[in-house]
Amino acid sequence: MAPSLLTFPNPVNDVAARAVAGGVVIMSVTALVSHAMWITIPLAYGFVARLASGPRFSPLGRTATMLIAPRLKRYEKLVPGPPKRFAQGIGAIFTVTAMVLWLVGDGTASRIVLAVLVVPALLESALGLCVGCKMFAFLMRYGIISEEICDECSDIFSAKARARRAARALQDS
Repeated sequence: MAPSLLTFPNPVNDVAARAVAGGVVIMSVTALVSHAMWITIPLAYGFVARLASGPRFSPLGRTATMLIAPRLKRYEKLVPGPPKRFAQGIGAIFTVTAMVLWLVGDGTASRIVLAVLVVPALLESALGLCVGCKMFAFLMRYGIISEEICDECSDIFSAKARARRAARALQDS
C-alpha cells in the first residue's frame, strides 16, 4: 500500500525542525516589527501543512529540509515524530488564531498571540528546546497521551531510555 500524502514523518530530522523554527521566528518578528500581519497567512498555512504531512507541502519545511539542513555542520539528528507533530499543532493553533484575529480587525490581539509564539520558536531554533515536545512528554507521563502514540517517547524519563539514547549518540559520532 502506498503511503498517504497526509502522513507525518517518523523519525524527524531535528536539524531541519530547528531551521523551520528559525524561519518562523524571522517571519513572526518581521510581521510584528513591520505591522505586516498578512504574514500570519503563510505562517498559518505552513503550520497546518506541516501538521498534516510534515515538510511535504510547506515551503518553509521544504526549504529547511532540502536547502538549509544539508548545509549545516551537523546535518541530521533523528528524533521521534509524534512530539514534533504535537508541536506543529500548537503552532497551528497560535498562527491560525493570530490570522483570524487580524482578519476580524483585532490587530493588537493578533500581535500578542504572534509574539507569544516567537518565544517557543526561538527556544527551538537557538537552543534546540522544543516546548511542544516537552508538553507532549509531560502529557504522556501522566497518561493523557497514550504510550502507543510513540513507543520511543513512552519511557523518555527512564534511565533505560537515557542509556539507549546515549548509546545511539555514541554510534552516530
